[in-house]
Amino acid sequence: MFQKSYMKTILVLVLCFFMIHPIVLSIENAKPFSLEQSEYNTLKSNVKSNVMPVEDLDPIDDIKVTVTINEIRAFDTIDKYSEPDFFVKIIINNEEFTSPIWKNQKHINDVKWFCQLDVPDDEEFVYVTIQLWDWNIGFNTHCDIASNDNGDANRKDIELMYSIKTGHWFGDDMVYIPHSWYTDYSGYGRGNGCDDNSIYEEDNDCEIFFDITQTDYDGDGIPYWTETEVYHTDPTINDKGRDDDNDSIPIEWEHKWGHMFQYYYDHDSGEYEISHDWMYHPFKFNDHKNLDPDGDSIDNVEEYLTSQWGSDPFRKDIFVELDQMQGGPNGEIASKLPEESKELITKAFHKQNICFHLDDGTWGQTGSDMIPFDEETDGDWGNSNNELNQIYQQYFLNNAPEDWRTGVFHYGVVIYQSSVVNGNAFGTNRYQISANGMEQKAKLPYPLTGNRDVVYASAYMHELGHSLGLMWLGGHDEDAYYPWQPLWWKFRPYRSLMNYGYMYGSYCNLIDYSDGSRGKNDFDDWSNIDYGYFEGEFF
Repeated sequence: MFQKSYMKTILVLVLCFFMIHPIVLSIENAKPFSLEQSEYNTLKSNVKSNVMPVEDLDPIDDIKVTVTINEIRAFDTIDKYSEPDFFVKIIINNEEFTSPIWKNQKHINDVKWFCQLDVPDDEEFVYVTIQLWDWNIGFNTHCDIASNDNGDANRKDIELMYSIKTGHWFGDDMVYIPHSWYTDYSGYGRGNGCDDNSIYEEDNDCEIFFDITQTDYDGDGIPYWTETEVYHTDPTINDKGRDDDNDSIPIEWEHKWGHMFQYYYDHDSGEYEISHDWMYHPFKFNDHKNLDPDGDSIDNVEEYLTSQWGSDPFRKDIFVELDQMQGGPNGEIASKLPEESKELITKAFHKQNICFHLDDGTWGQTGSDMIPFDEETDGDWGNSNNELNQIYQQYFLNNAPEDWRTGVFHYGVVIYQSSVVNGNAFGTNRYQISANGMEQKAKLPYPLTGNRDVVYASAYMHELGHSLGLMWLGGHDEDAYYPWQPLWWKFRPYRSLMNYGYMYGSYCNLIDYSDGSRGKNDFDDWSNIDYGYFEGEFF
């Protein structure tokens, strides 16, 4: 400890000297950091810091970098005869780490596997590569989690440079950069193999959620260099929760999401130089209540409130609260959305870089009590006294209509049977499906319907689509269900479960909206989602 304190004193004297005698750098062509892979490789081999190097970037702690894998999901069929046997390889500064094998799982939630490496304390950048593999006897399959790379269409890995000074990284994954031609649509700490436009191809596409951190003496997640050189806070005191600029966002959130890399090309040296800038500085007021950079109708304050569930202020998120009904006294089934149905819906949104968050009562926010059984629930949303509205008031609003969740969460309930024709109904900010109707549909022979999981997922995502403003009526007609009806053929190009001809998995097990690429009578649902539609007039 004495040696660290001594080094801290020397560090302060050295920095003071350079503040008095600043180094003049060429900052011609300064711009936010956004590089093609070829530029990134050049930078990686020539990078240098634009601040004079110091002996120790953290004089009070030995720096170790940790890469944590949080979640893995297969989008494509990785194994023909079983679910994938995933494992991860992490390369940190040329040292390779391999995870255990998670056998026979296409979605691994809450992985929390990590690897750690002691890195040099006097070098800013650490090089990280993340690979995802499917284990097989004799031949492992390399899965795609990379962003689009025009220089190498076959690249599948995530390659990053991690800054010890700020605790942020760039490369294949980075925080959104405003006013830049490059945007990481998949979000920070998330890789999506569909980013090379292979959404509708079998390309071993997967997604992976990860984090990179370093040892930090006070445990607030803000590295020593940033605390002493940028924020001027005490690196021995945990600053979590501070909001010195009174903008309703604490320092740790603004630090994580407010930083961006800048790069410069020094014509004299012929090398790239990297510096750090802050879009959101924790000591400079930002109007976060009116900032929504990703356009998902969740402002930055709401993004902070939902950050515990993985929201990203620069990538679109959709939050849904799901309430379900108990079984009946005469053997009526419990009205529950099957787990595989939830997964089918999640995959459809995540492929499009829209992260779907479903609070099914397991988050601890709304409790896990199920709605008491009702053989037939009055489902006319237009009647303020109907039973579905009473469920909405009691189980979602909790008699607190001003709660912040009302502006963030859609509400979709599963009941046993509704009085509404066909058992489904929607409102601007709420919707429901009826389990009895889904069970009856699931009994129909293929191709008139899909399997049980598909039937539930189709209906639930269809009604959610209405609360996202998807109201185009092409194929949304009673005469579009079956091939012997006239509108079935007319709107066949509209390959969307908003089209009755594709509802309940009929003829194709489709769980998707349309992208509008199929010509006449098609419609681009994905590009026309209105994320704020459900916040309109409530009924």
